[in-house]
Amino acid sequence: MKIGTLLRGALLGLALVGGTGLAASADQLANVKSAGKIVTATDMHYAPFDMVVDGTYQGMTKDLFDNVAKEIGVEPVYQDLPWTSQLPGLEVSKFDIVIAPVTITPERLERYTFTLPIADATVGIVKAAANKDINKPEDIAGKTVGVQQGTAQFKQLQEFGTKVGNVTIKEYGTTDEAYADLAAGRLDAVAGSAPNLAYLVKQRGDVFALPEVSTFGKPTYFAWVLRKGDDSASFAGAIKDAIVKMTKDGRVKAIQEKWLGKYTELPLEVPAK
Repeated sequence: MKIGTLLRGALLGLALVGGTGLAASADQLANVKSAGKIVTATDMHYAPFDMVVDGTYQGMTKDLFDNVAKEIGVEPVYQDLPWTSQLPGLEVSKFDIVIAPVTITPERLERYTFTLPIADATVGIVKAAANKDINKPEDIAGKTVGVQQGTAQFKQLQEFGTKVGNVTIKEYGTTDEAYADLAAGRLDAVAGSAPNLAYLVKQRGDVFALPEVSTFGKPTYFAWVLRKGDDSASFAGAIKDAIVKMTKDGRVKAIQEKWLGKYTELPLEVPAK
C-alpha cells in the first residue's frame, strides 16, 4: 500500500478520533465480515514491526495481520496514526483493532481485550556503539535516557530509574526521534523493547550497540488490542484461532525469523493479570 493512501500525522489522528465512528454491532466479527474488511490502526515508525520503505508499508505486524485477515476472510485496511491517538480512537470505535504492538499490562487488561501475544516485549536499553560506560542496565544511573512517550517501556524505565537513581528521562513521540538523538550524542541510551533494539543494532551496528546485559524488569509480551465487551468476544476468538493455526503450521515462526532473526515460542493464551 502506498503511503499516499494512509492517514498520517497528528492532525489526521485527531480528525479521525473526532470523526464518525464505525457502525455499531452486537457482534464485531459479523460486522467486519459484512463489511469485508478490518479497519486497523498502527504507528508505522516502529521497526521491525511497522515501517514505511520506499512509500510502502511493511514489517512483521503487516505480515502477521495479512495472514490473520486472510484466515478470517476479509481485507485489512492499514492506517498510520500517532501512537497516542490509537487507544483513545479504539475506545470510541474509530477502527476495529489496534495492531501497533501493545505491551500487555495488568492495567490495560482491565480496560481492553488483548489478542494472543505476537512477540516478546521485555524492556531493554541500547547505547551508541562507541559508548564504553554502559555495560548493563544499572549503568544508566546519572545518565540521560530516551523513550517513547505513553508506552509500557516508559513506565518500566521510570520504575527502574528510580531504583538505580538519578536517571534523566526524555520522552519522544516516536522511537526514530529517540534513536536520532542517541546517534547525535544528545542521549546516553534509549529504552525500548528487546526485539526493536536488536533489529536496530542489526541494521545499524556501526552506530548503535547493545550492552553486554541489555534487558531489565520482568518478561512481557506484545499483542494487539480490541475494545472490551461481549461484542468483541467472537472477533477476539477468530483472531486467536488464526494465530493458533499459524503457530502450528509454521507461519508465525517463519515471520519471526524473517523480521527478528530468531523464533521465540509465545503463549497460546493471553497472560493473566
